[in-house]
Amino acid sequence: MSRLVLARLLFALTLLIGGSGAPAQAQLFETRAQQAYLIDADTGTVLFAKNENDLVPPASLAKLMTMEVVFNAIHSGRLRLDDTFEVSENAWRTGGAMSRTSTMFAELKSSIPLVDLIQGVIVQSANDGCIIIAEGMAGSEENFARLMTERARDIGLTRSVFGNASGLPHPDSKVSMKDLVTLARHIQSTYPEFYRYYSQKDFTWNNILQRNRNPLLGLDIGVDGLKTGFTEESGYGIVASIKRDGRRLFLAMGGMASERERAEESRKMLEWGIRAFERKTLFNNDEIIGELSVYGGAGNAIVKAKSAIDIFIPITNPDRLTARITYRWPLRAPIEAGTEVGVLKVYIGDTLSQETPLHVTETVDKGPLHTQALDALLELAQFWL
Repeated sequence: MSRLVLARLLFALTLLIGGSGAPAQAQLFETRAQQAYLIDADTGTVLFAKNENDLVPPASLAKLMTMEVVFNAIHSGRLRLDDTFEVSENAWRTGGAMSRTSTMFAELKSSIPLVDLIQGVIVQSANDGCIIIAEGMAGSEENFARLMTERARDIGLTRSVFGNASGLPHPDSKVSMKDLVTLARHIQSTYPEFYRYYSQKDFTWNNILQRNRNPLLGLDIGVDGLKTGFTEESGYGIVASIKRDGRRLFLAMGGMASERERAEESRKMLEWGIRAFERKTLFNNDEIIGELSVYGGAGNAIVKAKSAIDIFIPITNPDRLTARITYRWPLRAPIEAGTEVGVLKVYIGDTLSQETPLHVTETVDKGPLHTQALDALLELAQFWL
């Protein structure tokens, strides 16, 4: 086997092996949360990840998905803010004052405008408000929960499942911190006119004033949402967003032991995310990122991203940044210009921080017969290895 063929084989194998992950290293930040996921909104940089794909009971964090379904229905014209919903006995008993859970104290058989139910759910974490909306939109909370899960898949939540609208304990309800960040980011960018409710400090209904349960809103650090939750099984959780110094971060954390620990851990992580990173351009717009061998091709595939690649890197540990191109060899000729053939994966420590699709810049045609023969030999050698 020639040196050229051997070199191409080793290169291809290195890329395939590299796709399995980066070497394990210590985390850049320590937290008492059992699950956590923190991203920069603009670049998509993952700043911190810990058990982010674990599925846990959502508690009241499920109300984020409930509101997304409502907001989407308003956007599509199926609902209006002045629509009214009747309070059923089920909603009154299961989520009202009798339930001794979070409630807006909706009166039995009264009719409530949707705009007030939205504020009750977001500000007061009202379980009765969730059930009232679910029954009014879908006939039952069970039907509405199916809509929640279907809608979750539509917007990119890959694993989360919802068993009810309120987040009260249900065997089918499971979410991941990664999915919750995806959801929060979607709500903020898609529904800015409704996102403002998440920073509303209080809401009065039925002559009862209740304050927003998000402990970070009053700290004056730039947090403008979103939601807290608690169950005995999953502990204390939070989904939060901070906008400061021209940046926005999204955070989801779960499995904390107390309200105080939740407030402290989430505040520390958000402020660390703002202060401990600086933005760097890895590749400018239209800059060549790599050259990939093409099986039976007249040449190699030159790959680029569709736009500049920016990322936030640790200020104190910039050497923790590593990057690699991954693709599944062999790429077979011909390959049309613009075809997505690989991914640039960037790691901060042992965290996969960013993935960017790579596209072929110019068409790669089939090469002469002797080139195809060499590549056939290369593929055979790879099989035996």
